[in-house]
Amino acid sequence: MIQTIPTQPIAGQKPGTSGLRKKTPVFMETPYLENYVQSIFDGIGGVEGKTLVVGGDGRYFNDRAIGVILRMAAANGAARCIVGQGGLLSTPAASHLIRKRSADGGLILSASHNPGGPEADFGLKYNGPNGGPASESVTDQIFARTLDISQYRIWDGAAPDIGLIGEAQLGPMLVEVIDPITDYADLMESLFDFPAIRAVFAGGFRVCFDAMHAITGPYAQEILEKRLGAAPGAVVNGTPSPDFGGGHPDPNPIWAHELMTTMYGPDAPDFGAASDGDGDRNMIVGRGCYVSPSDSLAVLADLAHLAPGYAEGLAGVARSMPTSAAVDRVAAAKGIDCFETPTGWKFFGNLLDAGRATLCGEESAGTGSNHVREKDGLWAVLLWLNILAATGKSVAELMADHWARYGRNYYSRHDYEEVQSDAANALIADLRAELPALPGKTFGALTVESADEFSYDDPVDGSHAAGQGLRVFFTNGARAVLRLSGTGTAGATLRVYLEALETDPDQLQHDPQTALKDVIAAIDVISGIAARTGRSKPDVIT
Repeated sequence: MIQTIPTQPIAGQKPGTSGLRKKTPVFMETPYLENYVQSIFDGIGGVEGKTLVVGGDGRYFNDRAIGVILRMAAANGAARCIVGQGGLLSTPAASHLIRKRSADGGLILSASHNPGGPEADFGLKYNGPNGGPASESVTDQIFARTLDISQYRIWDGAAPDIGLIGEAQLGPMLVEVIDPITDYADLMESLFDFPAIRAVFAGGFRVCFDAMHAITGPYAQEILEKRLGAAPGAVVNGTPSPDFGGGHPDPNPIWAHELMTTMYGPDAPDFGAASDGDGDRNMIVGRGCYVSPSDSLAVLADLAHLAPGYAEGLAGVARSMPTSAAVDRVAAAKGIDCFETPTGWKFFGNLLDAGRATLCGEESAGTGSNHVREKDGLWAVLLWLNILAATGKSVAELMADHWARYGRNYYSRHDYEEVQSDAANALIADLRAELPALPGKTFGALTVESADEFSYDDPVDGSHAAGQGLRVFFTNGARAVLRLSGTGTAGATLRVYLEALETDPDQLQHDPQTALKDVIAAIDVISGIAARTGRSKPDVIT
């Protein structure tokens, strides 16, 4: 039986590039989730007769929210919902499932790398039929619906048990509960040289994969330990937890400090990696050698042809604007296109769909290819393992080779988290106004060559994106970028991206912060972060 429940708009339901994220108690209070789900259904033109994929990262409230979504899908006339067993699906696995099953879209429950738990963060996003995040036009339609919603529809009855694989009826709708891992693992096996990687493991190569108590644990156990023969226990923190073991499932040297300690210890494995809450990000570490996400993208673009799935080469590469230009140098050497886009995987999706790019990446530990329409943490780990198996070199040796050939783009991101929103917005507004006057001015050891605010004209659909970040370029080729991030749920996160290029192999330094000291000093003066925010140093440096 269908219930039509009167409701009214709730302020603040504007989805960003990664869907809608709020504190968990906000989503738990009826009718917040219900309003947003109905707005998604209405914003995409209804779901009558459609097939939807539904799953999430297993964080707190994931299972109960899926029950609501299934009941609402049934009441809105959906024909079928395909659900990961237990409500679990990594974001890249969900993207693959949408594409493989020719579904009309999917609802993915995750707040990505944000903490989970009763008082932490929750999120929900809609992915389109191509398996990628909703386009800006669809996102705008969903948001517009949240502003005038007056009712939502929900099935009056319990949702089926999603803990059991099989099919069940929910009113007129079929609920199909599937194994969330096998389809994705099969896809990985089709892209990479599993026999070569298996042989390396059999020869004693050791790996440590930190799943951070998040969704990639079961995927990594199936692929690394069962299919590839990595030693039992190679996957650590492999059981998904509603609160991610009380940790912060963000794969960077700060939050994945256990892995960093292991990889810099006296008995370090040959290779280390981590992924995040929903499985779309990655961190790569060799024995005593951390690889920045920007460098990782460049190395993968350079050597992807060593994996069977990319043996014919790349159509092109793409990076988000804040990501370092290391991959640009690889693309130039290979004679392929390199696209610079705003932050957000949907911009890459257009290039992937059009065949203009094969590999894409963001400085925030997101890397992927045209195999799905999301970034994919475990995919990046497997491509690294394939390259290591094909070359017989260590991570440190691969990085040394890369820097010797292409130069080193020293790179770092300084995050100022939960900054008072008014102060953060005022800082960006004031700096935006000051940009035209910066060229020619000297700050410490550096002189500004140019300064602008990044905008993007999509070469595929012609759309225009403005206000994507403030950039300051220096005469020595260094660069700084400032932008506010939309991934948090409290206050504002101010991100400062810093980059400097060194092409003389004899001048390479070990510590990026030392190599970037002149850029750091210059942008501190230009932006006035300490005076404007009261923060004397970043909360996180990666």
